Amino acid sequence: MPLARAPLIVRQIERMARSRRVDRLVVSTTTDPADDVLEAVVRREAIAVHRGPPQDELARLAGALEAYPADHVARVGDDSPLIDPELIDATLDLHLAENADHTTNRSPGAAWPAGQGVDVITADGLRRLAAESAALRLRDGDADPAPPAPDRWSSLALLAQPDQGEVRWAVESPADYAFVAAVYDALYPANRAFTSDDVRRLLETRPDLATFGGVRRL
Repeated sequence: MPLARAPLIVRQIERMARSRRVDRLVVSTTTDPADDVLEAVVRREAIAVHRGPPQDELARLAGALEAYPADHVARVGDDSPLIDPELIDATLDLHLAENADHTTNRSPGAAWPAGQGVDVITADGLRRLAAESAALRLRDGDADPAPPAPDRWSSLALLAQPDQGEVRWAVESPADYAFVAAVYDALYPANRAFTSDDVRRLLETRPDLATFGGVRRL
């Protein structure tokens, strides 16, 4: 679906590319033929693509890490065309400063909005989680693909104050898409690098958008 006359994923990549701390963007998707069109769109933007098992995101991420080595992986869901590059950097800064295994900005009770989620994990941590997930699958058949955190695992959270966990900027429904499209129509023509604060200022003047679709957006 388009946002400001380009596919949603392209607009998200455009925003993520403004991060100061991310060295390389890789789109991790599945080997399902339905994702062929996604790969084609992303490659036209000169962005790397890795494809892996449809039912195992950890295996896909670990495969992307093997194909494109890194010390740390910052994961952002594909439903986040309003992702704030400064929030990506802040999560990475905390993660690196504290030498954590894993850092998130979606901690319950002090979370940033849905659609602003960032998880950072060390390369070793991701490999360990993927291996444990594979072991659980072999042992339990339909086990949850996300294994428990390993022993001696340090996890941190970049806290939002006040909590914004009920605020929804993610795109997972037609109403979510219509909301984000309206935000782009209002802000993108004047400033392609509009910020989260710009979105909030818009919503303060647009009560129709602040609760669009019966969901909290501000």
